[in-house]
Amino acid sequence: MPIQQIDDFQVFKFESFSTSEITHGIVGREGGVSPDPWRSLNVGGFIGDDPDRVAKNVRRTFEVLGRHVGTKHDVWQSHSADFHIAIAPRGDLPPVHADILISQTTDVTLFMRFADCVPILMHDPVQRVIAIVHAGWKGVTLDAPGKAIRTLCNTFGSRSGDIVVGIGPSICAECYPVGIDVANAVEKVFRGATETFLWKRVGTFHLDLPLACRKQLEREGVRNIEMCSICTAMDLENWYSHRGENGRTGRFGALLALEG
Repeated sequence: MPIQQIDDFQVFKFESFSTSEITHGIVGREGGVSPDPWRSLNVGGFIGDDPDRVAKNVRRTFEVLGRHVGTKHDVWQSHSADFHIAIAPRGDLPPVHADILISQTTDVTLFMRFADCVPILMHDPVQRVIAIVHAGWKGVTLDAPGKAIRTLCNTFGSRSGDIVVGIGPSICAECYPVGIDVANAVEKVFRGATETFLWKRVGTFHLDLPLACRKQLEREGVRNIEMCSICTAMDLENWYSHRGENGRTGRFGALLALEG
């Protein structure tokens, strides 16, 4: 099953990665030390939670997957399509701004934070390279999923057909109404071919972010894509949702590492 209960933690793992030489997991909101409204395993900083609690939660998130927090490499996520290649743990260095995080190094654990936006985990078992993408509506309009694939191919020699992709817990179309400005931006990047993931109901547009990301991956030739069926806004007991909790919430973590 994709959801595993490990002690007090709920961990989503992609079945497509079960035979891969990687460690991965998307860890839900239970098992941490933060009070409401960040209950409980909040790993997001700068959203009002105490930094010491956040640090404890990050450490617990790593420990549940058997990775040392000292291997962490994260970025300042800014809803862009910028990429960063991690060649060593970040340590005390300031984070760079990026929403695509890539590595070929076994002593690095890629780490990103989410609360509705789409976590996209990638693994090329041939070239032994991994990536995590953070994609909200801005990332979709900038083609962040497609840029990640092109970067793996152009920089690391990957072939899109070799890349295994998992699309994790994120907000569903039913819970994600968007304005006309967002709808127009999405229509522009897809040249109007949006009938399967952008639809109108009672004067309001709804955007299926995970499916839009899948379409962008498929345009790059990716075929091995596993979709998660969990909507973060519909399952607030287990996941954080910026929309579902009116902006007063935490962030859950996604981890990905190559095994040595």
